[in-house]
Amino acid sequence: MTFQASRGTVDILPEEQKHWRFVQDKAREIARRFGYERIDTPVFEDAQLFERGVGDTTDIVEKETYSFEDRGGDMLTLRAEGTAPVCRAYLQHGMHNLPQPVRLYYICPVFRYERPQAGRFRQHTQFGIEVIGDPDANVDAEVIEVSWRFLESVGLSDLSLTINSIGDSQCRPAYLEELTNYYRGRQDRLCEDCQRRLDRNPLRLLDCKQENCQPHVLNAPHSAGHLCGDCEERWTDLRSYLGEIGLKFEVDHRLVRGLDYYTRTVFEISPPKEGRMVTIVGGGRYDGLIEQLGGRPTPGIGFGMGLERVVDNLKRQEVEIAAQSVTKALVAHMGDAAKLRAVKMASELRASGVAAILGPPSRGLRSQLRYANSSDCTHAVILGDDELARDVAIIRDLEQGEQREVPLGAVIDELTAAD
Repeated sequence: MTFQASRGTVDILPEEQKHWRFVQDKAREIARRFGYERIDTPVFEDAQLFERGVGDTTDIVEKETYSFEDRGGDMLTLRAEGTAPVCRAYLQHGMHNLPQPVRLYYICPVFRYERPQAGRFRQHTQFGIEVIGDPDANVDAEVIEVSWRFLESVGLSDLSLTINSIGDSQCRPAYLEELTNYYRGRQDRLCEDCQRRLDRNPLRLLDCKQENCQPHVLNAPHSAGHLCGDCEERWTDLRSYLGEIGLKFEVDHRLVRGLDYYTRTVFEISPPKEGRMVTIVGGGRYDGLIEQLGGRPTPGIGFGMGLERVVDNLKRQEVEIAAQSVTKALVAHMGDAAKLRAVKMASELRASGVAAILGPPSRGLRSQLRYANSSDCTHAVILGDDELARDVAIIRDLEQGEQREVPLGAVIDELTAAD
């Protein structure tokens, strides 16, 4: 029997790790620069957290969660998105007592049972941030800027930012009534999912990707045209703030996002000519979520970003990732006495902070050096009976093709200086 990675999952092989180190380092750096602190939540949560927070009529909860009953009879769900668990942690650990707003970020695996396709996996890695405790639109602009500056810092270009306002609990009911009435007269021409959404979650009608529903989406009434005074003021402020920080955007009246907790601001960032099916970043405001989870009314906003899509776009746009200049030595040996000393030498190098591997014992010198090159070693330390008799080692610079003898006691200093 031959095993393979489960459908919708991928192995990240050693030669691909440079892209992942690069984007995760950039994510941490951007989060630090904007004053965000890291939070890590468990891989699984109480299933009701997502049902109550994300919404039991969303595609995620209805079709995509990995939920199971554990041996104690509790219903658990693998993390389906990052915001609800962070809000749960905010409440559980009394973060409302901290100076507000609280700025948090995370890099974590997310699990959704989806039909695997390009850029969409059943397990993906999400970089997300959350700002909890400030309702001002300047925070909305900040969150959008964090996502934009990150993508800018990794070298992606020709990206498009789209924004919309979907109102709040005060003005949205009237809009939903008009939206529902609009779709009622077209119900027999809608896809099966949209016919179901019409009664249960009409806002999601605007998020449909089916071809036969697109004409109805394009002509549907706009949420931004039905805002109450407070939402209209925030909507105007957001566009002003984005202009002040130099971020170009387009208003997309179809943009609603797929989770029930969103209010007011929603936004997405997409690569050129790829459309919303391959959105890299999506986020928005969720001012009612903390209250839904049992807390007092608390504003919040954040985004989620699939790092697989970021890496894919780095490759597609042929962004060069600078190689890390790290010394890595292979300790080659010839003879039993040299092998014994090589084991000690490799251990001493590692203890001094130099990456080191031992040459394969069953191979000759030439084969060991080939192995060093295939293992991306920068140097080789060569030990044989002659070198041991003279208390020296040969250090070969594999990148420059040069070598020289040094006293055995100086090998560590030579390689730490090269690091």
